[in-house]
Amino acid sequence: MSPQLTSESDLSWLGKPIDTRPLFESELVSLLDLLRALRPADWDRAAVPGWTVRELAAHILGDHQGRLGWTTSGYQPTFAPGETLEAFIHRVNQEWVDLHIDVDPASLIEALERAGTQVARQFDTADLETEGLGVSWAGAMPAPKWLDIAREFTEYWTHRQQIHHATGRDTDSEPRALSAVLDTFMRALPHTLRDDSATPGTQVQVVVDGPAGGIWTTTATTNRWSMAEAPAGRPAASVALNTETAWRLCTRGIEPDAALNRTRIRGDHKLAQAVLQIVSIVY
Repeated sequence: MSPQLTSESDLSWLGKPIDTRPLFESELVSLLDLLRALRPADWDRAAVPGWTVRELAAHILGDHQGRLGWTTSGYQPTFAPGETLEAFIHRVNQEWVDLHIDVDPASLIEALERAGTQVARQFDTADLETEGLGVSWAGAMPAPKWLDIAREFTEYWTHRQQIHHATGRDTDSEPRALSAVLDTFMRALPHTLRDDSATPGTQVQVVVDGPAGGIWTTTATTNRWSMAEAPAGRPAASVALNTETAWRLCTRGIEPDAALNRTRIRGDHKLAQAVLQIVSIVY
């Protein structure tokens, strides 16, 4: 059982909880359908820097198995002395991929179906109000379970899009999943602006166009920026962009300078440009 979050660890500034639990099964189906449709040569295409499609699929399996407690050859990673969280995550990811370098596509698909189904069932019964794993890019260490699970959903969805792009396919813009991804990514806004001081009550707004888009507002308070405050009045800065630019920016599929050329800004340009530094992955 996970411990309940206490008032001392109040994370209401992250905004309204997101429930992504019902989305994992359909996301897994979409991934499996995509992988089964790949041609043999597609598995060796570059998907992300340093990894092929095959290696990225092995990494997704590692994400699943990490949630299930790891299994391959008793693999149980631990922190090295002085190792940062980011360094630990990158090292473990590579170690897992290396362990599966010779696994054939059919076996990977079978393992992904089995492990992904177990993870979806695990999350389906999770209590969203309990304490989850930390989400460093949101500044929540630890994070509420709802954000921990939502972060995991964005991980699976993003990797699937990377396979889409590597094999000549467009982003899957199915609005229910993409909306949940963007809503989760935007919870990085208070942490993104943590070093940008402003008069309490100052608001910054992000507007993402399209069926999966929305409007997110973060407000300067005495101690931090918060997404829990009710929007009121005209924001000091407004950043408007389309869904493709938004999710790619948050995952560093494009850099802030490139996103700036695709963005409509109103108000305080310094705050708006600070928003474009958003990163919603371990980077």
